[in-house]
Amino acid sequence: MFENLSDRLERSFKILKGEGKITEINVAETLKDVRRALIDADVNYKVAKQFTDKVKEKAMGMKVLTAIKPGQLMVKIVHDELAELMGGEAVPMNVEGRPAIILMSGLQGSGKTTFSGKLANMLKTKQHKKPMLVACDVYRPAAIEQLKVVAESVGVPVYSEDGNKNVVEIANNAIREARAKGIDVVIVDTAGRLAIDEEMMNEIASLKEAVQPQETLFVVDSMTGQDAVNTAKEFNDRLDFDGVVLTKLDGDTRGGAALSIRTVVTKPIKFIGTGEKMEAIDVFHPSRMADRILGMGDVVSLVERAQQLYDEEEAKKLEKKIAKNKFDFNDYYSQIQQIKKMGNLKDLAGMIPGVGKQLKDIDIPDDAFKRIEAIIQSMTPKERANPDLLNKSRRNRIAKGSGTDIQEVNRFIKQFDQTRKMMRMVTGGGMGNMMGAMKGMRGRMGK
Repeated sequence: MFENLSDRLERSFKILKGEGKITEINVAETLKDVRRALIDADVNYKVAKQFTDKVKEKAMGMKVLTAIKPGQLMVKIVHDELAELMGGEAVPMNVEGRPAIILMSGLQGSGKTTFSGKLANMLKTKQHKKPMLVACDVYRPAAIEQLKVVAESVGVPVYSEDGNKNVVEIANNAIREARAKGIDVVIVDTAGRLAIDEEMMNEIASLKEAVQPQETLFVVDSMTGQDAVNTAKEFNDRLDFDGVVLTKLDGDTRGGAALSIRTVVTKPIKFIGTGEKMEAIDVFHPSRMADRILGMGDVVSLVERAQQLYDEEEAKKLEKKIAKNKFDFNDYYSQIQQIKKMGNLKDLAGMIPGVGKQLKDIDIPDDAFKRIEAIIQSMTPKERANPDLLNKSRRNRIAKGSGTDIQEVNRFIKQFDQTRKMMRMVTGGGMGNMMGAMKGMRGRMGK
């Protein structure tokens, strides 16, 4: 995400490296390169020009402090303007109501159904709400079944009416049922189309008028670039939605939609999707995204993701085991699953300042732990609970069972022993334990 843009901006700032002061000439040269970088990232041309004009105005109006070099000052100005371009502050979602109603909109393939499940999961686990999904995509084959599968995966109810094509009727019936069952939030998944058409717009406009949602969210695939921005504008002209959801930001996207959409439709980006897993959803924070674009990392979001998975009771049990040197392969396997739930591994690494750049050309696949998991799963329950049992013959059997070789099994067990020793030093809490496991596995991920 944003890798090319980050590299281009870094090269642009080098123009000012070594300069004693900011002048109109070196600022103009730097910002010319910045503007090109933004346009190459698929940012709207007018937005890119307005952005660089604002940066120039601020840069020329500032006196460089003796402790701050011109290049550093320019990075700060660009950071602040990037954050402002994307909205300035995070905008919370309105979930007040009995129940609160959230209407999803967007083109087919944008990820509405998956995001509806992610949102329901977030509301349930983080805000302790009781959400319900409503199937109002009555046209796409298997759409209702897909929503049911998504709902089941996050443990929330879904309302649907087989054979009924009247989406207003379905939604109103769902809201009545939600009130009767004490549901807090109703998330209405609507039909998308391959392109904008009058029939689709009329239907969703009628649906919005009928249910009077607290939030109407427009879901857009960020990989479609400027097309995403143009589509958002057309939807907003008809629906006057409350916020934007950018999906697939973990993919090979240039980032233009994230940087342009707020200016073009004057509506905030509220959420981003960063992977396929149901936990891969983040509240959109413009300042944090600006940090990531400029290669500064995003430690706050990384900590928040870890905290979402933090279980105090489990952490206390694990802490006691570590203190007694009883940490075993079952615990190790559990820690791997926790890390995997946090999201794409390369995306997580990119949140650590300075690390993302180092890993730019290194591929860290989502199945980076696959071979470790196979080794642990090839152990007997007794071996998993008692790491010291693993003699040469047992290791040979495990290697054959996991499709690895004895050298790889030996290397993993050595890493496990190192991790176990290290974790005795970080028994202060779940976050330390988890991060300790991440460090212990670092050698394996890089192979």
